[in-house]
Amino acid sequence: MNVKALSDTPPWEWPKNARKILRDALTNRHAPEDDRVTAAELAGDLVVMNDDLAGVLLGIVEDSSETEQLRARGAISFGPILDQADIDGFEDPDDVPISEKTFNRIQVSLERLAQDERVPKEVRRRVLEASVRAPQDWHQSAIRAAFETGDREWVLTAVFAMRWIRGFDQEILQSLKSTDPETHFEAVSAAGARELDAAWPHVLDLVENARTTPKPLLLAAIEAVGSIRPREAATVLGDLTGSSGNAGLRPATCSERARPSVGLATRGSRCRTRRRGGCSPGRRPRERGEDRARPESRRRHRAGAPHSARG
Repeated sequence: MNVKALSDTPPWEWPKNARKILRDALTNRHAPEDDRVTAAELAGDLVVMNDDLAGVLLGIVEDSSETEQLRARGAISFGPILDQADIDGFEDPDDVPISEKTFNRIQVSLERLAQDERVPKEVRRRVLEASVRAPQDWHQSAIRAAFETGDREWVLTAVFAMRWIRGFDQEILQSLKSTDPETHFEAVSAAGARELDAAWPHVLDLVENARTTPKPLLLAAIEAVGSIRPREAATVLGDLTGSSGNAGLRPATCSERARPSVGLATRGSRCRTRRRGGCSPGRRPRERGEDRARPESRRRHRAGAPHSARG
């Protein structure tokens, strides 16, 4: 089996040597670029992630001689493992497939890369998008700086990151007025993840005008309705599902809810994130310092990226 075959196979059906296949592709600079990029994506799956593979990925992300696309893909692939480690902690070594030492090494490296302006823009954006899955003190200033650039792509990354980091209510509300569809999508998702009550009229309007609201945006608004005012959600959503023309609506998959609007993950791909924030209806992301909650299930997912990162 090769990288392409792995890409076409559900992770739970991967062979025992899947990790070796991915590692060999990542470390072979003579391998086709597409294979290495795909391997970097698949390596983020918790089925294969471990200290060794994390080290290989991190080496690629840190290496300025590697291509920008490969480095960016490697960076966003750290999202799921950072998320799981942040939620589960390291009290039980069996809970997380990497060690606390590796977790800390990844966080230190991503912070350094995010703040190094010599690193390509695309790589720095993916670094920020992945790193917020395990919130740190430096994230607030990094997100604010990205948002205040006014650059469309940096704003997109910033609004996506606001799902996980508190303190950006006004920026989220401002972004709900954006004429850019992807920024608007991320703002709706962030409003739901942060349970932002001031966004209620906006998300309610999107749901009540379901016929004219684009389907991805409508699904994000449905999520937000359930998170912001769960007691009213049953009535609102009951009216929606009862109206004609909405029979095809379904809850968004994790990959539809948790990928930022920036351009790496594939559309319609399998779920790539653990249940958290936008990936769990009515549940906001946990902040630093809060008690860790054990997720009910330990599903194995690949990396998620912003809404436009879907390719």
